[in-house]
Amino acid sequence: MNRRNAAGGTAATTAAVFGEVLKHFREAAGLTQEGLARRIPCDRSHVARVEAGTRVPQQDFAKKCDQQLNTGGVLSRMWERIDWYAEVEHPDWFQRRADMDAELVSLHAYQTQVMPGLLQTEEYARALYCRRVADTEEVEKLVKARMSRQARFLAPDAPLYVAALDESCLRNVMGNAAVMRDQCAHLLGVGRHPTIRIQIVPAGVPELGRPDTSLSLIRLPDGHEWVYSESLDRGHFTDDPAVFARHRQTYDVLRADILSAHESAALISDVMEGYGSHEQARPQRGDVGEEQLQRSQRRRLRRSGPRIRRRRPRPGQ
Repeated sequence: MNRRNAAGGTAATTAAVFGEVLKHFREAAGLTQEGLARRIPCDRSHVARVEAGTRVPQQDFAKKCDQQLNTGGVLSRMWERIDWYAEVEHPDWFQRRADMDAELVSLHAYQTQVMPGLLQTEEYARALYCRRVADTEEVEKLVKARMSRQARFLAPDAPLYVAALDESCLRNVMGNAAVMRDQCAHLLGVGRHPTIRIQIVPAGVPELGRPDTSLSLIRLPDGHEWVYSESLDRGHFTDDPAVFARHRQTYDVLRADILSAHESAALISDVMEGYGSHEQARPQRGDVGEEQLQRSQRRRLRRSGPRIRRRRPRPGQ
């Protein structure tokens, strides 16, 4: 499903109407906002904002509400028909990349330091922009524009999206621990989508051939291939076949050496658990995969290994 984001789109309804319908079914089921939030699960404030028409829900949220409220799929069908971002505007320097996102057939990306925009939660994006932009209204416009790009990658006919995330993306805190916990949960959720693969590049492994900067390898329907990267408030494009081939080789070798999607999900879960107590995740030393293996081996040794009686030194020895 390719959703139009330009002004004058063919929206069948609005976010406010979606919220009213959700509220109708929730009250008919005899649930409070808190009660529905526990079943989803999510924060009560998220349900309240969706019902008020001020928060854009993910498609998965609509599906879970259908299941919990026995709507017969009404909310999911409404979600697919709504043009959630009918009047969104991207920064001028980024518009070309946004246009490519709307038509590309595959996207392979490497990201360091911060989460890629296509995988950010709304609260994460807001916390990130608040560091850079002082005007609250401008921040909300930027957040809205960023969120508008994600719907196509979660649709049934979504293009392939492979994201290799440096572990720093998980460790660098945006907002607070609660924002990071929800961001990790979001990664685990979208990572189950059939056309999305998320792999973590573990810290403490200097021999990994990381690209020099975050970059995207884009393939368009006509077969045209582009390399995209960013500097401060500027996007850089090249379609030089030799440059694309060089970056693609570096990317493919890196993916072969990093954590698999399954292993990455386990690491993300571990980091999310660390944020769950509203504490910053503990810094990792050495190879994350090696440390997890060592912990597992130690547990097995404690369970099945022979007990070795240690000789205690006598006084004076």
